[in-house]
Amino acid sequence: MKVLILAGGMGTRLAEETSVIPKPMVEIGGHPILWHIMKIYSQYGYNDFIILLGYKGYIIKEYFANYFLHRSDVTFDLEKNQMIIHEQHCEPWKVTLIDTGLNTMTGGRVLRARKYVGNEPFMLTYGDGVSDININELVAFHRKHCRLATMTSVQPEGKFGALICNDNGEIISFTEKPKGDGGWINASFFVLQPEVFDYIKEGDATIFERAPLENLAKEGELYTYTYEGFWKCMDTLRDKYILQEMWDKGNAAWNCWTE
Repeated sequence: MKVLILAGGMGTRLAEETSVIPKPMVEIGGHPILWHIMKIYSQYGYNDFIILLGYKGYIIKEYFANYFLHRSDVTFDLEKNQMIIHEQHCEPWKVTLIDTGLNTMTGGRVLRARKYVGNEPFMLTYGDGVSDININELVAFHRKHCRLATMTSVQPEGKFGALICNDNGEIISFTEKPKGDGGWINASFFVLQPEVFDYIKEGDATIFERAPLENLAKEGELYTYTYEGFWKCMDTLRDKYILQEMWDKGNAAWNCWTE
């Protein structure tokens, strides 16, 4: 099953980083967040990726063009013009990089991958969110309900910390960023049947989260996999710092692989 990753947006709320590189290339622990996302899928045996490029997509192309070299131990014999590979540490990934247009909406980007996906189920996620979700369990859920689309949903953390008081107004304890108001939000990590492409009717102008998902829901073809584990989207510079701190302290919940 192929994994599509949306990596074409401009990431304007992370402009401190994205003025130079595309958002999926912003690093956590010395690796682009795109790499972290791919490692999550790879841990469960999904190694065939289609990256949907847009803004500064050439940087992502250059990253993968040089990936093998950067992940290998090599000797350069300049006199003989030879490169000798001693040991390589590359993942077994097949990566297809598609230019989907600078201003193309999410649905349009997905539609442009149709010929690369073929008539097979596929997965889709955003290039800025990590989770400790079990991909195998997600796929099993999708296969069990036999509908066209599965969307993972989570309860986001609250924006502010909370405090607990007694009846006299005495503060007893603090709670750091409790879950929000009980609502569930789109966390991506989709599993989709190929028929979903037919719901993208406005070409490049199609916002996947609007008409396609809304119409799938109206027809009873969209199910949600409610997930209560770790999920975090790197939407702002503050989010990046939080993820980096988790990585530095060795408690990056999404790190389900071993180096």
